[in-house]
Amino acid sequence: MSTTSVSTNTFTTARKKMTTLAYRQKKERGEIITMLTAYDYPTALAMDKAGIDSILVGDSLGMVVLGYENTLPVTMEEMLHHCRAVSRGAKSALLVGDMPFMSYQVSVEEATRNAGRFLQHGGMDAIKLEGGHERAGAIRSIVEAGIPVMGHLGLTPQSVNQLGGFRAQGKTAAAAKRLVEDALILEDAGCFSIVLESVPARLAELISKKISIPTIGIGAGAGCDGQVLVTHDLLGLFDRFTPKFVKQYADFHSAMQKAFSQYIEEVESKRFPAQEHTVEMKDVEWDALLHEINA
Repeated sequence: MSTTSVSTNTFTTARKKMTTLAYRQKKERGEIITMLTAYDYPTALAMDKAGIDSILVGDSLGMVVLGYENTLPVTMEEMLHHCRAVSRGAKSALLVGDMPFMSYQVSVEEATRNAGRFLQHGGMDAIKLEGGHERAGAIRSIVEAGIPVMGHLGLTPQSVNQLGGFRAQGKTAAAAKRLVEDALILEDAGCFSIVLESVPARLAELISKKISIPTIGIGAGAGCDGQVLVTHDLLGLFDRFTPKFVKQYADFHSAMQKAFSQYIEEVESKRFPAQEHTVEMKDVEWDALLHEINA
């Protein structure tokens, strides 16, 4: 077999890097955008190989990785730490860093500075922040600095105390109208995309048709231009609760617990490590050692 044929059969063509322009082009062609969260190198690597369009390093890591009760305690340093890990694993997906609570609410200047850190020190391609018209000034400033911004409307977890819990939004005509207006404001401010979380499906579809930028739904029905889920929910790794809108594609938490229990049992019964897991010495070297230490 020739070298050329080996190379052709062994290696696959690398995917083109997903960009914010490609996001918009997918919407224009009616192609659905796929997005998942990741917080570490091996997960990001597996997603990238699977062909995911975009990876969100979400502040959801506070709950599913760090064990906080909600996303509010997550810091910039924690976000940047996980962003760097993801950026080492994923080379083709569009990488979006989630700006944590109080990293963009204090002032436009601080919001812009912190957004820049996600690109400079986190290896991200874009940032995401929560909120509607009240965030327009910060979004404009960040975009003017050359940093792509993904908006987030509906259930915004960083406002969980103000919202009265993790509750669906936009269920009344007045609330729905405000979400439509906010989506138009975020588009005008320069967002390249908007996440719509826990809003009625018909409202999400209406917003998706009214704005030219892509919408990414999570608990917002099939009428959005793309979908995102928290990976730990999808894989069944987070057992504290599972949102209604999640489809669980695996039950890794149970599988992990079973594997850990089996390991404990085999170690305690001395069935592990077995001979095939053990490093050996040649008899001549062993005899020489015994001779030396017993001399």
